[in-house]
Amino acid sequence: MSIEIKVPPLPESISDATLVTWHKKIGEAVARDENLVDLETDKVVLEVPAPAAGVLKEIRIRDGATVSAGDLLAILEEGEAGEAADMPAADEAAQEQPAKDDDKRAPKEATGPIKTSPAVRRLLDEHDLDATMVTGTGRDGRITKADVIAFLKTDAGDNVTAGDASPAVGDRGDIVALDRSEQRVPMTRLRARIAERMVEAQQSAAMLTTFNEVDLSEVMAMRSRYRDTFEKRHGVRLGFMSFFAKASVEALKKFPVVNASVENNDIVYHNYYDIGIAVSTERGLMVPVMRDVDQMSFAEFENELAALAGKAQDGSIGMEELTGGTFTITNGGIFGSMLSTPILNPPQSAILGMHAIQQRPMVVDGDVVPRPMMYIALTYDHRIIDGREAVQFLVTIKEQLEDPGRLLLQV
Repeated sequence: MSIEIKVPPLPESISDATLVTWHKKIGEAVARDENLVDLETDKVVLEVPAPAAGVLKEIRIRDGATVSAGDLLAILEEGEAGEAADMPAADEAAQEQPAKDDDKRAPKEATGPIKTSPAVRRLLDEHDLDATMVTGTGRDGRITKADVIAFLKTDAGDNVTAGDASPAVGDRGDIVALDRSEQRVPMTRLRARIAERMVEAQQSAAMLTTFNEVDLSEVMAMRSRYRDTFEKRHGVRLGFMSFFAKASVEALKKFPVVNASVENNDIVYHNYYDIGIAVSTERGLMVPVMRDVDQMSFAEFENELAALAGKAQDGSIGMEELTGGTFTITNGGIFGSMLSTPILNPPQSAILGMHAIQQRPMVVDGDVVPRPMMYIALTYDHRIIDGREAVQFLVTIKEQLEDPGRLLLQV
């Protein structure tokens, strides 16, 4: 029996998607619930599983095409692989030449047990690599884009890509690079959407940034004192982000307009604290939303953050987990940033930027002593947030972090 494989219902507010990669070729056997194809929306990658075991008989839409909910993607012939004998001649011809065009599109590891993101699969395919050749360093041993790039730089990777243009040798035996080629690639849907939202934020809000600095001596001492006990009891590391999120909640309670948003001529005050945490992924920046952070313990926050960040990294995060935040925190410090002016995440009215921790000489009680200092930045919508409120908001966060006992007593 023939089964039509169609584009599933798309998340709310998403009108179409881009077909990224087919994981099966015409004529290949397919197991029930095996992923057939990846569809990329503005924020997430959707997998389309096989509804039954059988053979992929036809592919109606190729890589790179834009599709809408209900569009016919392929025809699956239900049954064993041997039942593919009645496929049309055109499909048989395609099956006889699996090492050509279709093979270039399909990632080599698609039928194996190793799960990879679409970006990693494309990189593996471009260099004719099998996923089993690369050691993964990501969460649960997943292969990251950095792992593939590192492999390509090794001797093994050089051997795989030996067919590339050979370098020239200069008069003194030096290797002279001759490759001055350029590559033009379209933006991914996520990158295009990020660009659109950044421009939208610049054009629709009166953005201003204010700064302060925080002495993290007490937070670092507390983490050092309870790190092992915390991890043993709760099964997760005690990170800095939970301290900053909890401090932000206390500051948001004190200055509710920072937790508000603008809708036409109205200011919408949110009496809950859903905080987005910016996560850098291979596909681009994502902002998973932590719901009701004020109700979470430190351990609950760290566990939830680890789970959402893992989903964002491997592409399995859902649309509902990326929408509805009231405030955002972004940490450029993990990349070494010392200072920055983060851009608002519409329709939110403020975003907190964390930066690198550096030992700096500070005057304490008349003495110059080294202290672990971090610059923090608050970008805010000056249409509804005054400079006084923005400055005092940061001062509140500073007070909470420099005396973390306040976070436990909520004072």
